[in-house]
Amino acid sequence: MKIPPGATSFCPPPTPLLAGSFRGSTIRHTFRPNGTKDWLLIYTRAGSGLYRFPGGEFRSRAHDITLYRPGVFQDYQTCPESQRWDLFYAHFLPRPDWLPWLNWPEKSPGLMTLTLKEPALRRRVARRLQDMILLNAGSQSRGQIFGLNALEEVLLWCDAINPRQASSQLDPRVRKAMDFLAEHAAEPFSEDRLARAAGLSPSRLRHLFRAQAGNSPRRFQEEQRLRRARDLLALSRQTIGEIASELGFANPFYFTLRFKKQTGESPRAFRQRSHQSHPSPMSYLPAEKSAKKEIKSRPT
Repeated sequence: MKIPPGATSFCPPPTPLLAGSFRGSTIRHTFRPNGTKDWLLIYTRAGSGLYRFPGGEFRSRAHDITLYRPGVFQDYQTCPESQRWDLFYAHFLPRPDWLPWLNWPEKSPGLMTLTLKEPALRRRVARRLQDMILLNAGSQSRGQIFGLNALEEVLLWCDAINPRQASSQLDPRVRKAMDFLAEHAAEPFSEDRLARAAGLSPSRLRHLFRAQAGNSPRRFQEEQRLRRARDLLALSRQTIGEIASELGFANPFYFTLRFKKQTGESPRAFRQRSHQSHPSPMSYLPAEKSAKKEIKSRPT
């Protein structure tokens, strides 16, 4: 396939991470008939990019992210109409556990795209992509690993809005309500306050939340509390009364009732069983000290 005049077909050698940015019209028309051996992510910060593919083309806008699979035809350049394309890019070799996150809606086989619609998500992704570039290029030890971790976070956020993932089918207002309840799990439940945070009327919130989450907002909050309670019982030295108070239960007795109803055992029984299954490292300390004393007391 003939390379268009002025275009580059340069393919960087595959590496765990190669990242950078372009501003204005500095990026060259890139034409790779056989793609690259790695994955390529491009985030449009401003302006527009023109992507061509067999049978069509599309123009990216600000906050679009495109993703090329390895070996897929690549043909992209600054959109002639805008004459500006500010972007972040990353050539990368994904870890095996990343692969399920890389199944985005396709414009063409192997050319995928997502659009970030929420302002908070746009800021978060742009910041982490910038971190990725700086960390990967920096002089600090293990900079590439830090850069990959930043990219991993970006891919996780993208997976959260991927319409091919079941969780992304949640109404954004229900997701806001869930996030609010998780953040304020220890506070007294207030349907009016929750409805204001979600931007819905209390009645509409109840109906929509139950339809999508399978239970009521109040029950969801309690599940968040009891999930945290299991962690604290297994991992902390706090008393049952202290845990009940920290998680917003009226008293230890009510906490015990609710915990037993969900788990089938009391908080005390759960704690004892979890400690027997996974004893604390400190539980080995006395025996270790005794062994050392025994060794020291032996005649040489």
